[in-house]
Amino acid sequence: MNEITYLTEETYETVLSGAEAAVVDYYADWCGPCKAMLPIFEACAAEYDKIAFCKINVDDHKKLAIQNRVMGIPCFMFFKNGKMVKRIDGAVDETTFKAALNELL
Repeated sequence: MNEITYLTEETYETVLSGAEAAVVDYYADWCGPCKAMLPIFEACAAEYDKIAFCKINVDDHKKLAIQNRVMGIPCFMFFKNGKMVKRIDGAVDETTFKAALNELL
């Protein structure tokens, strides 16, 4: 299974610049839609071993949320070779999420 990495201000740039493909989930523990997306995120992490799966708790890392213009959660940012290529704001179904992941491959 692909390990989910929890990012901080200190690890954000290093992890994303070192990954060929990555998805970052901006979330909060109290967020209902974030909790609804968690099983999809975890299942995809197990399925897509060529993509780095990362999470950022917006309550603990407000600076990163502000820096990346996260206005609502969940917010998913998809990176290819260190550059953001797609963004999904809000909860989506598994088909939509997987379609975004497939664009990274």
